[in-house]
Amino acid sequence: MQRRKFISKTALGTAAAVGFPSIVPASVLGKDAPSNKINIGQIGCGRIAISHDMHDTLKFDEARIMAVCDLDSIRVTKAKIFLDQAYQEKTGKANYMDTKTYSDYREMLLNKDIDAVMISTPDHWHSQPAMEAALAGKDIYLQKPTSLTVREGQQLQAAVQQKNVILQVGTQQRAMPQFRVAAELVRNGRIGKVHTVKIGLPGDPGGPEVTEMPIPKNLNFDMWLGSTPEVPYNEIGVHPQNDYSRPGWLRHRNYGAGMITGWGQHHYDSAAWGMNTELTGPISVEALSEFPKSGFWNVHGDFLVKHEYENGMTTYTSGGYTNGIKYIGDDGWIFVSRGDYQASASDPVDKEKSAKALNASDPKILESVIGENEIHLEKIDDQHGNWLDCIKTRKVPISPIEKGHKACTICLISDIAMQFDRKLNWNPETEMFVNDDEANAMLRREQRKPYGTDSVKV
Repeated sequence: MQRRKFISKTALGTAAAVGFPSIVPASVLGKDAPSNKINIGQIGCGRIAISHDMHDTLKFDEARIMAVCDLDSIRVTKAKIFLDQAYQEKTGKANYMDTKTYSDYREMLLNKDIDAVMISTPDHWHSQPAMEAALAGKDIYLQKPTSLTVREGQQLQAAVQQKNVILQVGTQQRAMPQFRVAAELVRNGRIGKVHTVKIGLPGDPGGPEVTEMPIPKNLNFDMWLGSTPEVPYNEIGVHPQNDYSRPGWLRHRNYGAGMITGWGQHHYDSAAWGMNTELTGPISVEALSEFPKSGFWNVHGDFLVKHEYENGMTTYTSGGYTNGIKYIGDDGWIFVSRGDYQASASDPVDKEKSAKALNASDPKILESVIGENEIHLEKIDDQHGNWLDCIKTRKVPISPIEKGHKACTICLISDIAMQFDRKLNWNPETEMFVNDDEANAMLRREQRKPYGTDSVKV
């Protein structure tokens, strides 16, 4: 039983036993009573955690971020200061919060006072803590990409389904009204039968050569590497020690696949919303890509990926298109993007090229009203708020693991296709390439012990 429910039931039971009213008035406990709060632990205290996940969650009175964890002791200390000050400003009470700190998320998961966790770690540290949080009975907000490999995603999905916890993937474009409006118009046939979707997604630049540096005393570098290969430390391969600017690990294949997973999961998830393919995937993938010939950063640069779907739709993804999603049908087109929105100050958004959040071949398409008997997609105001609501109601969130895993899988098989000079056939049901042992071998990676999803006891 979750802590807040236990407290509530215990308080009511005790009151009845001693002859008090069976209902405790709100005026007695108040909206800040422990049983009314969702106690949250923050795993990972870097750029996205500070500027996005914790920042956005603090808006909700039902949330109480009571603990933080990071492998960098400086960052975890700064996160504590950030939260303590934020709650002081919010409540007017100087000592309202004394945020608990952890250097190992596994210790945090043992804290029975914590109901849920937000995971804002580097990509290679997404699936394992999310799996372990699910097995500990914690609800989860997980930053994208959902997993480093397809196999990791499968393992995470199984753990979440087994424990029936609420997992919300941080694909916050679902909370941006223009993406829902575009998807509804497409799903309701306002541009006719859709045959092509063009997705604009930039590549990453190459980087400098690096040399080994002393490991900072404030960083547990071995655990930071986790299941990835052991390599010498260099600051450009981890995160900046003096600020929260864009970290270098985003551009190294040990820890992710670059923009195809970094932003790709956002756009593939949104595209699937309009294509009505959220719980399936393409039947083939082929790609062209340039990779750096030298330097530490080694993820893809300029690229073009093509996906074919069983329903006849074809998607093309490239940095040559404007960042966003363009649905093309027999009767016109609809384009949607974030506009100039940025989750953090270092997001790679070209504000001039991305200023138009919603556009169409004919402006009248955007004025079309969705009728009562037509398709209406779920509407939310905030991704974190929807997660908190679902923790209370136990309803399925707008970005559950099943949809998150499918969108992430498209990113990952696109990255795999970049390694081959041939078309790869894909079975979205079995989540395997068809008659291709070489490609299938890349659906998982060898994991450095004692870390990795394979080491988690389910």
